[in-house]
Amino acid sequence: MQRRDWTDGHVERWSPVLPDLDPEVEGAVTRMKKLSVHLRRVREQSLLDLDLHRQEFDTLHKLAGRGGTAAPSELAADLDLAPASVTGRLDALERRGFVRRTPSTTDRRRVDVELTDEGRAIWRVAMDSLGHEEERLLGVLDKAERVLLNDMLRRVMVVAEAARDADWD
Repeated sequence: MQRRDWTDGHVERWSPVLPDLDPEVEGAVTRMKKLSVHLRRVREQSLLDLDLHRQEFDTLHKLAGRGGTAAPSELAADLDLAPASVTGRLDALERRGFVRRTPSTTDRRRVDVELTDEGRAIWRVAMDSLGHEEERLLGVLDKAERVLLNDMLRRVMVVAEAARDADWD
C-alpha cells in the first residue's frame, strides 16, 4: 500500500464539497504547488545561510548562464528589469566582490560584467544546495520514471505556454 501524504486528506475533504472534482487533477496540481513551495523554501534558506539576497542570486545565476560574462543591458533583458535596476544590483555585487566590471574588448562604449571566483563559488554553493534537494526528492523515482514525469510535465507546460502566448497576442 502506498503511503499517504497531506494532499490525500485535502482531496478527501474537498470531494464531498465539490462532487465534480477530479481527484487526480486536484491531487496532481496540489502536489505540484506544494513541491514548488518546498523548493522555494529550500532555496530561500540556502540563500539566507549564505547571506545572499534572492535578487543577488538571480543576477549571479543569469550571469553564470551566459558563461560568466555579459553586458549590463543583456542582464537587464534576462532579468526583465530596467537597466537602472541592474546597475544597483551590480553595484552591490561588485562591493561584495562577486562581480567586476571591465571595459569591453570589442566596444569602447560598453562595459562587461563578469563573475569573480568568489561570485562563481557562492553561486555554485547555492545551486548545489537546491540541486541536492531536487535529487533527494526525485531520487525516489528510477530513471525511466523521471523521464516519464519530465515528458508528462512538458506536455502540460506546452498547453500552459500556448494559453499564455495566446493571451499576449
